[in-house]
Amino acid sequence: MKDRINKPSIYCFGEVLWDIFPTGARAGGAPFNVAYNLMRMGVDAHMISRVGNDGYGATLLAQIEDWGITVADSQVDKKYDTGTVIAHIDEHNEAHYDIVQPVAWDFIEYRKDYTEKVANADAFVFGSLITRNEVSYKTLLKLLEVAKFKVFDVNIRPPFYSVEIITELLKKADLVKMNKAELRIILDFLGKEYTSEDNGIRFIQQEFNVSEVLVSKGSKGAVYYNGDEHFEFPAVPVTIQDTVGSGDAFLAGFLSKRIAGATPQEIMKQATALGAFITSKEGACPNYTIKDFESFCEANSVAEGNITNANI
Repeated sequence: MKDRINKPSIYCFGEVLWDIFPTGARAGGAPFNVAYNLMRMGVDAHMISRVGNDGYGATLLAQIEDWGITVADSQVDKKYDTGTVIAHIDEHNEAHYDIVQPVAWDFIEYRKDYTEKVANADAFVFGSLITRNEVSYKTLLKLLEVAKFKVFDVNIRPPFYSVEIITELLKKADLVKMNKAELRIILDFLGKEYTSEDNGIRFIQQEFNVSEVLVSKGSKGAVYYNGDEHFEFPAVPVTIQDTVGSGDAFLAGFLSKRIAGATPQEIMKQATALGAFITSKEGACPNYTIKDFESFCEANSVAEGNITNANI
């Protein structure tokens, strides 16, 4: 535990599961993918979730712990199985998912010890998929009451979302991360015509009183809005292995610098580079070290000089 002292701490809440690919099973779940890459970036990452009392669950918890992510805050369900997702990769290397339900992570129960832990963490990461069951959703709402920096990774997975829940979570967030498609979906929810990316993001900032909005756009890079400023960043060109978990890695790269008080340029340099790095690997949680990532950045000339800063 000594190596955790003085490290920034982030709690991720939601699904841990097995992504079942034609080539085999891999540990996954959006909040877990974020936690994994946070750990690789030197953050003290914690996962609040629930697995089944089965072989999949035992193997998953052992794997997570072996990776250095705290599992003491995750639960074991005696009734429901560990979550699984049947994943398909199309001809464009894009992932499509069949998310099994109900499973253990639908039933994450509130524990009193969570309150102090989440309140003392530097950030609290959550998504919308975990709200598909009332048990986990109620636990999430309790933790949002105490979290100091609430990060909403929208992560819409049809049919597991509702307009009411998405808007409720937007109201509670300090930082919202979404992709370009989700931006359009949310605006459509609200009856707001999409006229431009800038107008859409500004509308969300004002409508929900959220200062920070982060939008990933794949090969077209990303934008980061913080108050009245916004920053545009190009993508790092790579040979794509698959896109599974690339957005989660992007968020992890962002948060690891954001909570350290880095500049927007430094923050987004790491975010876009880590997203690209994971895209160049197979799976959302490939084995790598910080030195591997740094070598990737050097080889691909990832530097502040590649970044466009647009202050409005």
